Amino acid sequence: MSFWPLIKLLPQKTNLEFVGFAKYAAVLSVLAVLGSIFMVFYPLTPPCGGLNCGIDFRGGNSVVVSTAPVAIDQAKVRDALEKLDIGDVGTQGLGVPGQAVTDIAVRFETPRGATPAATIDRVEEAVRGALGPEAKVANPETVGPKVSGELLKGGVMALGIAIVLMLVYIWFRFEWQFALGAVAGLMHDTILVFGLFAIADLEFNLTAVASILTVIGYSMNDTVVVFDRLRENLRKYKKMPLRDVINLSINETLSRTIITGVTAIFALGVLAIFGGSSLFAFSVSLIFGIVFGTYSSIYVGAPIILLWGVKRGDEEAKPIKAQRAR
Repeated sequence: MSFWPLIKLLPQKTNLEFVGFAKYAAVLSVLAVLGSIFMVFYPLTPPCGGLNCGIDFRGGNSVVVSTAPVAIDQAKVRDALEKLDIGDVGTQGLGVPGQAVTDIAVRFETPRGATPAATIDRVEEAVRGALGPEAKVANPETVGPKVSGELLKGGVMALGIAIVLMLVYIWFRFEWQFALGAVAGLMHDTILVFGLFAIADLEFNLTAVASILTVIGYSMNDTVVVFDRLRENLRKYKKMPLRDVINLSINETLSRTIITGVTAIFALGVLAIFGGSSLFAFSVSLIFGIVFGTYSSIYVGAPIILLWGVKRGDEEAKPIKAQRAR
């Protein structure tokens, strides 16, 4: 089996033309970003506009379900409550990590035309029908829109702070042109993932915010790999046109990008299929973010460097000499 391992099927050296398609990619990216922004904010209804906000941002009710001293089956609780048509249902284990979970916090929405008290009674009846009459439902609470608005504000602030810190890091490690390209790529990926949640009507909650932060981290990691190789080649090939240096750098990191991205997509694909409804939106948004994070490193970050130019140092690149083992 000369083709095994499959990594041998990837060419060791590629000479693909990337920069030549940058103008067309720029048009596609601008249209996609504008379309995503429109879908996210239309209609202009609080608190989330076009996003399908979950209970984390819309508000709702919560109760504590207990089956102590017997461990609770969270899957049964979720299955029973999802049949009640009470919107987003979330469960969270309570207690000491590493020990059997006997208490969970259950969050759910109040349907239109129903009262919180009547909805809680329906939830209590469904929980006891699924877990048995010994199950206890206590501590009913209502999460108002003010608390939900603060969570939404905090989530958006976390995204903004993450992007600013990435800008500072790239500026410190490279040059301002690199930082501008990296942040443009991050904004591109973040807006498109928001657009995915709006277009596909995926539930947007705190888990979704975590997925977007993860996409930002992955996109930045891929961008740094390309930029680092670009910086090395700028020192090595001082007379080569910047366009050719960018193409060369992207080609040299292409196999690494493909292997890393495909591996992550395989793992997330399994999670999306077998992880249940609670992890589906998280997994799909990460797959989407990985694809466009790779795209933005090539067609958003690098072309901005070509547009603004970059200063080339006078020092020559020094090869690393292998030392003999003692």
